[in-house]
Amino acid sequence: MFADRVLSGVRPTGSLHLGHYHGVLKNWIKLQQQYECLFFVADWHALTTHYDTPEIIERNVWDMVIDWLAAGVDPAQAILFIQSKVPAHAELYLLLSMMTPLGWLERVPTYKDQQEKLSEKDLSTYGFLGYPLLQSADILIYRANRVPVGEDQAPHLEFTREIARRFNHIYGKEPGFEEKAEAAIKKLGSKKSKLYAELRTLYQEQGDEDALEKARSLLNEQQNLSLGDRERLFGYLEGGGKMILTEPETLLTEASRMPGLDGQKMSKSYNNTISLREDPESIRKKVRTMPTDPARIRRSDPGDPGKCPVWQFHLVYSDDTTRDWVQKGCKSAGIGCLDCKTPIIEKILEEQAPMIERIKQYEEDPTLVRNIIADGCEKANKLAEETMRDIREAMGLNYS
Repeated sequence: MFADRVLSGVRPTGSLHLGHYHGVLKNWIKLQQQYECLFFVADWHALTTHYDTPEIIERNVWDMVIDWLAAGVDPAQAILFIQSKVPAHAELYLLLSMMTPLGWLERVPTYKDQQEKLSEKDLSTYGFLGYPLLQSADILIYRANRVPVGEDQAPHLEFTREIARRFNHIYGKEPGFEEKAEAAIKKLGSKKSKLYAELRTLYQEQGDEDALEKARSLLNEQQNLSLGDRERLFGYLEGGGKMILTEPETLLTEASRMPGLDGQKMSKSYNNTISLREDPESIRKKVRTMPTDPARIRRSDPGDPGKCPVWQFHLVYSDDTTRDWVQKGCKSAGIGCLDCKTPIIEKILEEQAPMIERIKQYEEDPTLVRNIIADGCEKANKLAEETMRDIREAMGLNYS
């Protein structure tokens, strides 16, 4: 439908830790080289749970953006922006809320889960109930067709697809749709018109997915079609109306294997993190004092790496030779726990050194960071406004 466009956002939680780096940022760095990417700071989402402490959000926003840049997220390859600086997110969220069944929001799995986890907060708010729809607006406003999510977020993406389908069903049946679609087919030229018709028949009569993909590729290659005609032909191809909103596909990401210092998930709330800005001496101290296999009370006691949180760090940082050395040395008591931790410390310091250097550079030049974000917000606004024009027209709101 469009060139592959990826969208991903993160709530501003301040400076990031190794869990964020290995779970999100390394994946973004890879994606920005393969797709058209938009990465955003989800500051409005932060308000759904922290509406009563807004003072922390601004500082967190800039700290997080600096960490993105220092980690290697490249504004020359991806659009970086702040959600609240693109008002169309809120406009689309409002318009989608007019046609979203209440039951769809109440059945989102994380709605009840989060209320239970954050029981100290009053989350019986309209904003918290509606946050999955705001997520959908974030995606749909850019017609992003690929969204990197972990398995736990897959239901949110299915919800977004349902919203897109419902919107297209209600608003995609413009008057004279078939006549306009047939007129658009003629603009393809006789040879391509014939091929489009054949592929459409193959898909609609036989469910041939290969024919559907070929027809989509054919349309994507056409330079002489207006955006409206292109959308009509995509919709006509699949037997529906004009496809105004794009249904995103899940781009499943590997779960981060980066545990916390205590073996639980790395999280600030567990106080078990290593920050991307951590002082080298603090890193050494934190790793050296990590808990190990409880069976190793004395240096001479053999242990089991599988029962030790340090082994999880070796799975992230060490090569096969080092892992083999750890397995044999731990089980035979040939190495002590501090020996086992030393290669981890070295690898973390090696990974962090260039990032800490870049963080300093960005902190010394805040104007550069703000200019990068201003440029990204301008580009994001342009893309969002293109979608909103079609949405307003479809919903009868394009009067002047």
